[in-house]
Amino acid sequence: MSNHPNTSSSNAILSLTPRTIGTCNWVGLKTLVEKEVGRFMNVYMQTLIAPVVTLVLFFAVFTLSFKQHISDGLGVSGMQFLAPGLLMMTMIQNAFSNPSSSLIIAKVQGNIVDILMPPLAPWEVLSGLIIGALTRCLLIGVLGYGAISFFVHLPISSLWHVFAFGFLGNMMLATIGVLAGLWADKFDHMATVTNFIITPLTFLSGTFYALSALPEMWQKVALFNPFFYMIDGFRAGFIGHAETPVTQGLLILGGLNVLLMLGAWAMLKTGYKTKS
Repeated sequence: MSNHPNTSSSNAILSLTPRTIGTCNWVGLKTLVEKEVGRFMNVYMQTLIAPVVTLVLFFAVFTLSFKQHISDGLGVSGMQFLAPGLLMMTMIQNAFSNPSSSLIIAKVQGNIVDILMPPLAPWEVLSGLIIGALTRCLLIGVLGYGAISFFVHLPISSLWHVFAFGFLGNMMLATIGVLAGLWADKFDHMATVTNFIITPLTFLSGTFYALSALPEMWQKVALFNPFFYMIDGFRAGFIGHAETPVTQGLLILGGLNVLLMLGAWAMLKTGYKTKS
């Protein structure tokens, strides 16, 4: 009889040993990101192609309606002024839509447990949802830039400004999407946030007009709209001119991102409307 221990029994015992996760559950985070990316890639015609088509239609309608320069004094054509704002507007709308729709669908269908049961910390869940949204926005941004380039020459003045404001702006809307998805109990609630908060702030962000075109009082009011700073800074990355100091926009967006992420983290940590 052999004195060596049974190899199969030893392997069985070793397989039951708990896995040490460490500071971050990288496997779980990667899986959540893959789930979020796979969710919108499975319906890419709706989540990627449709927004780009809408972007091109907006661009065509406005350039045909306003053939004159809508950016007096900035040294660029109306088409060059309009294109970056429309591109950013399309990206941030989808940044909001991705995590908010993911959460509300999971809550309505009753499979929110798929996110709550795995050993994921609140900040890991938040990171996974935001990374998924940013991936979708990046794809839309690249496709949208390529589509608009067929109609207007759009040189990049500062790649740093494009990435910085694109990242902060889309992260901000993705975080708001998480907050809205956690708060909403049904699709009507989500439509309320979209129709009365996201859409008005987006359309009043200076996407279609220069700040200098507004009366003085409304110029001051526009400065309280955080969406204005992401559009203005992102556009500056292309045309080389910002209507407000770039540093001011970065600080405002950075501060708002910190506050919003802390709020989303607190809601996930306490299980707000997810664990009850």
